[in-house]
Amino acid sequence: MKQSLNHLMSMLCCLLMPVALASCSVIDEDRSDCQPEATLNYDLQLVTNLSTELKTELTTQTDIELAGEIREYLSDIFSDFAHDVDLSFYDTEDDSVLLQKDQHIMDANQASYALNLPMREYMHLAAANVVDNNLVSLENNNLCHRAMLSQVIRDTIDSHTTGIFTARQPMEVLGDVSQTFDVHLYMANCAAALVIDPRDRGTLDHVRVFSTGFATGFNICDSIYRYDGYPPIVRTTPVMLKNKTESAFCSVTFPSPEPSRADTRNIIETLEPFIAQPGEKALWEFRVYVPQPDGSVTETILRIKVPLRAGQFKIIKCWIAENGGVISKSSEVSTSVTFDWKPGLVIEN
Repeated sequence: MKQSLNHLMSMLCCLLMPVALASCSVIDEDRSDCQPEATLNYDLQLVTNLSTELKTELTTQTDIELAGEIREYLSDIFSDFAHDVDLSFYDTEDDSVLLQKDQHIMDANQASYALNLPMREYMHLAAANVVDNNLVSLENNNLCHRAMLSQVIRDTIDSHTTGIFTARQPMEVLGDVSQTFDVHLYMANCAAALVIDPRDRGTLDHVRVFSTGFATGFNICDSIYRYDGYPPIVRTTPVMLKNKTESAFCSVTFPSPEPSRADTRNIIETLEPFIAQPGEKALWEFRVYVPQPDGSVTETILRIKVPLRAGQFKIIKCWIAENGGVISKSSEVSTSVTFDWKPGLVIEN
């Protein structure tokens, strides 16, 4: 009886052994197929001088009230809040082709995404707040070094409607461990305001202000701006107090050019990225059109000799003279005035 029982147990073990081995094999296969995740932590780094510029340039009681209106107008521009984010992962060899792309609604100033990325080296590019900006689009992003934020091509355009942020980061994804990458996005556009004191003219209802001289595109990977020979004219938005006295005319754009090499000695190399001394040549402009009682229009071009950089807000203060010309005492500004100016094809309503 005892021998029969032992024989039965031996047969049963022989039958179960292949099943057990098969089960171990299945478990091993499942583990080998499991790809470790790469977690990417994104945050928006808002590096700007907005508060400093408002406090420094607008000091009287009327100025302070106007500063509050300007801050409110620019609240969607100088904000570390991202609505949308576009994430692209590129090969690092040959043509640097796009290997994987992800798009998310972020609605925050920081977010984390877990991605299954095959083991290899990548160049990672990210862009935020592009979807709701109808003047700027992400183009040529099938190749890393051609990926570009491009502005619409027109003679006259409106200001940007969102603060745009970008990042670039090389990544090496390993095949046997889970990894975490921290990606910091920085602002790619900027803003300026022409603050006009009407003096004896009363209100500024019929005064029109434009700006020009800014980049028309931004290469994300190389962090280089593109400048066209004939940059578009940008319509400013009037920001006025209720009594319509002193007013600001604001534009949101890509940055201006930097000074030429001959002028680089004038740039103050400090930890403050927005400090610069005036160069010899103008880098960008405000154009002001003031109607006169006799029906003529006076044009004043204010040429600014310091750069306007990504993340920066710049105020230029001036007033209107009796002849309709606009005057600024700033050493950063040179002006030219045309009386009885005739409209051409540049200005559009």
